[in-house]
Amino acid sequence: MRPGGVLLDTGTGCLLPFVGFNYLELRNMDRTKWPGRAVLPVAVPGIKYIVGAACLTGVLFYLGWILAAMIAAGVALFVTWFFRDPDREIPKGDHLLVSPADGRVIRVDHGVHTEYLPGTCRRVSIFMNVFNVHVNRMPLDGTVEKVVYTPGRFINASFDKASVYNERNALTIQTPERQQFVVVQIAGLVARRIVNCAAKGMQVQRGSDTA
Repeated sequence: MRPGGVLLDTGTGCLLPFVGFNYLELRNMDRTKWPGRAVLPVAVPGIKYIVGAACLTGVLFYLGWILAAMIAAGVALFVTWFFRDPDREIPKGDHLLVSPADGRVIRVDHGVHTEYLPGTCRRVSIFMNVFNVHVNRMPLDGTVEKVVYTPGRFINASFDKASVYNERNALTIQTPERQQFVVVQIAGLVARRIVNCAAKGMQVQRGSDTA
């Protein structure tokens, strides 16, 4: 990437004490059909989890296990909320770069060397906790030049080493002005699967769903 370019890291984790990260077996990237929505503003990959939790709640109520059913109902509501996909108002204008993820910017580094492109770049790291929307969006208009999936561990995504050791998926996007940007999605404890909807050669628009 040319000096002055941007590498966007979107990591998933949580700052709460009950959510930690462990070393887990390597997993393949989830290739669920995506993007898409159900009738409600919910991401399609979450439908199976929502339906499963709702069915479990119904069974527990049917069996008369009220306390367990109420807990299961709470879990079902949380899962539905976790997979929410709200509408976003995308700003208009040329040469704009929007955030690819909800969350908190935890680092901005200059002169960074990356495995995805030659040269140095500016890196912006965004940390998502379990309460953030987990649908990622394209930060700019352009063409996907390369998609690189790397299996890995599930270290706390707020740690620097997460971008090196964690499971991740990198999209290299070239703008019409031939500038290159890289968006790296990094897995965490709760969101352990990366659902990627971009492919090499795809034309993407700023604010469209990417994962």
